[in-house]
Parts: sequence; C-alpha cells; structure tokens
Amino acid sequence: MTGSPWRFAIHPCDTHNERLVTNVHPPDWRPPTPEPMYNLVVIGAGTAGLISAVGCAALGGKVALVERHLMGGDCLNVGCVPSKCLIRSSRAAGEMAAARFGLTPHPAAPSDFPAVMERLRRLRAGISQNDSARRYSEMGVHVFFGEAAFAGRNTVTVGDLRLSFKKAIIAVGARAVRPDIPGLDQAGFLTNETVFNLTELPRRLVVIGGGPIGCELAQAFRRLGSEVTIVQHTRFLPQEDPEASALLARVFAREGIRVVPDARPVCVEKTDSGRLVTVRTGEGEQILEADEILIGAGRQPNLEGLDLEKAGVAYDPRRGIRVDDFLRTTNAAIFAAGDVCMDWKFTHAADAAARIAVQNALFRGRKRLSALNMPWCTYTDPEIAHVGLSAAEAQARGMAIDTYKAPMDEVDRAIADGETEGFVQVLAKKGTDRIVGATIVAAHAGDLISEITVAMAGNLGLKTLADVIHPYPTQAEAVRRVAAAYNRTRLTPRVAALLKWWLKWQR
Repeated sequence: MTGSPWRFAIHPCDTHNERLVTNVHPPDWRPPTPEPMYNLVVIGAGTAGLISAVGCAALGGKVALVERHLMGGDCLNVGCVPSKCLIRSSRAAGEMAAARFGLTPHPAAPSDFPAVMERLRRLRAGISQNDSARRYSEMGVHVFFGEAAFAGRNTVTVGDLRLSFKKAIIAVGARAVRPDIPGLDQAGFLTNETVFNLTELPRRLVVIGGGPIGCELAQAFRRLGSEVTIVQHTRFLPQEDPEASALLARVFAREGIRVVPDARPVCVEKTDSGRLVTVRTGEGEQILEADEILIGAGRQPNLEGLDLEKAGVAYDPRRGIRVDDFLRTTNAAIFAAGDVCMDWKFTHAADAAARIAVQNALFRGRKRLSALNMPWCTYTDPEIAHVGLSAAEAQARGMAIDTYKAPMDEVDRAIADGETEGFVQVLAKKGTDRIVGATIVAAHAGDLISEITVAMAGNLGLKTLADVIHPYPTQAEAVRRVAAAYNRTRLTPRVAALLKWWLKWQR
C-alpha cells in the first residue's frame, strides 16, 4: 500500500487494511474481455457508481465499471464508515467521562487510542466485502481498474482497453479542498482522506473549517483526549438553522473545544515541536500550536484526466459537471450522479441520484432530482438533522409558514437518557398542516428525521403524524408533540365555545 498511485493511501499495513485492499482493489485483478458495446459504462465505484452499475446488471444489461482507486469510494474508505466508527468510540468515551448518569466518571482521556483505530480498521475491512470487486463481478458487472478517459462521445479508454457504450454515467466523486495557505504543504496536514491512518492520538489538533466534517471530527478527537481548536470564518454549520448552530457552539465550549471565530489562516510553519498556525481575526493575528492540522474546508470535484472535452461534456472546475434536472450532461448519452455534479454531497444523495440517472439513461425516464426530499445529518453529539426548507429559504420564496417546536428536555425518554439538549422543529405552510421543512437537534436526530421525511414524501401532514401512536417512552415522542402542537391550533375560540356548549347540553 505504500507508494500507491492512488490519491490517498491506506495505512498502516496491517491485516485489516490488507483485507480491505484485497476486497476493493485486488492487486492481482485481471480485467475481463470488453464487450463490443455496453448498455452502460460507469466511471467511479463510489456509492453512485456502484448503485448505477448493479442497477443495470440486475436488469440484464451489459455494464462496465471503471475505478482508479478503491471501490466503495470515500464513504467506505475515508468517509462515512470510518468516521462513524471513530465517533461511536468517542461518544462512549464522553459518556464514561460524564457525571450525569450517577456513576463515578472515568477519566476523560482514552486508555488506548491505537485500539480505537484498530477497531475502526477491523470494522471497515469487514464492511468492505459489500463493495468488493469479486462481489460485483459475480453480479454481472465487468470491473476494470485504471484511469478512465473519454476518447469520443461514446468511447472510454482504460489503459490499452477501449469501452464503447450506448450510455455512460460519470460518478467520480469529490475530494477535500486543499486551501492555499503558505507553508501548509511543507508542514503537512490531514484531511478526511488521511486522518483515519493515525495510530497515535495528536495531543494538540487544529481544525480549519467548521462544516460537518470539521465539527464531527473536532468533537470526536476532543472526547478521545486531544486539545482541539477550530478556526472558522463563519458560524458553525452555516447551512443549518442558526439556533441549531448556536446550541452546538455551546456544547463545544462546555466540552473544552476552543473556537477562534471570524478567523482565516495566514500561514503555517513546521517546528521541532509541531506546527504553528498563524490566523488573522478582527482583533489581529494570533499563533496556534498544533501537533496535527485537520482541513475540513469543503469539497471539489474529481475531474482531472477524464478528457471531458472529447466527449462534449461541459463542466466547471469548482462546481463539477454541468447537469440538468434529469442528471443529463451536455452530451445526451452521458449522465452524472453524486458529488461530482451535485450540491448535496451525501452518500444517500448519491444513492438516490444514481437510481434517477439509471432510469433516465436506460429507459428514457423523466425522473427529476429536484423532486427529492433530501434529509441530511451532521453526526455531532447532539446530532443535527434537516429536511426540506429552512425558515430563511421559505421567506426567500415568499412562503408564509407556521413553526411548531418541541424541546427535548420535555421528552421523558430524553430525560431518562440524559440527552435533553435539542429540539424538534417543523415548518408548515401557514394555516395548513402541510410540512415544508424540519430541523431536529437531538442525540439521535438522524433517526428521528426519517419519520418527517416519510411524511413529506407521502404528502402526509401534521394532522396524520398526530394520529400516529408512538411507543412510550421513546425520543420519537418529540415528533408527536410537534404534531400535537399543530392540533391545538385547530381549537380556535369559536370551536372551543361550540364544544363547551355541546358538552353542557349533554349533561
């Protein structure tokens, strides 16, 4: 694995990582003999690419899948899977250090960081069989490893091989942005592509960027014992409800995460004892000491080497491949899905987009990306989940809304769990029960948001949710409480007077 041509390498070279690579980029893989013509050629074997390829193969089509790095993409190798393994360990460490459960707190520092990372590698390797080259080959997908490049409007080359296609889907994903900070490259830094290679806990960690990746990993490393400083030029999670961001900021402050707001890095210097990060704020410059620097400053599309011009595919180097609402590129035979072309840079968004792209590409479908109700979640503690419109977006559209809210500290199960920070907030079109958006801040917000997403997808309003029986006690009761708050608005003074008269007449 050392000296790999991939844009990120998997370290350390232990049995777990050997198993991972054997599954998702077998060193001895022999490419199949190409078909004269494929129904579909898919470039990129991340979530969008895997779903596209297996969708075509399952329907009897001839499909080729090309991957230059590791099958499973960022999600399996350097994203969702390893980050959630790390976060789970850090949450356990945080609970052991908390006094709110009536138990003697365990020291905040972890006892064995290498063991935490060994667990991460072991679990990732186990999951990797789901995305393995052998598994997809057995499902009828022709798997090719190498650099894909377009040689024309209907042809892709992979090394010396030429793959001709009726349709193609580009699903090459995105990577971490490397900010242009003087001295950063020389000093060295981590991104999500390299942070999971660590085997020793950094004593001092500076995180540049307060987006989802920066916030999740900052809290995880703090709970595992690092001294963490976040450098952020805006508020945390700027795409989220301001109240949710402010709540998370208070949690971070309580947990000892230092935040340098309204700040931009000026330069980085490597020293014998670590790294010095100079940042500029409204009050002048200050120097931060770090053993490691983690960059969480956004994503950029992987477009290099594809020769998109030869295929007539238009793109923007920063925003990615240009697609319409049907995920069709400027070449009618080529579609794109996932991080390479979408603002929603989530695994589940790539999955949903791939299904749209396959239907539209192979069966002349008319599925639209804009028709999706896309939820997302940032896996801090508490989690922050969202679906639909925010209040600001509704206002920008000129939509009048009613807001219904239930605080988690009024939910019995949240009180029993010691997880009372947060709320469920639902926006409805004014005067109706039609849900147009929701934000949940709670320990299990990512799970709770699904009930509201289903309601929105099925055109079910708050009245229906109020009629749903929720097991007691669960934290999902907060959703029922929000729906009940809507029901109470239906009891107008006139209706109340009529009911009072009726009950009096019945006596």
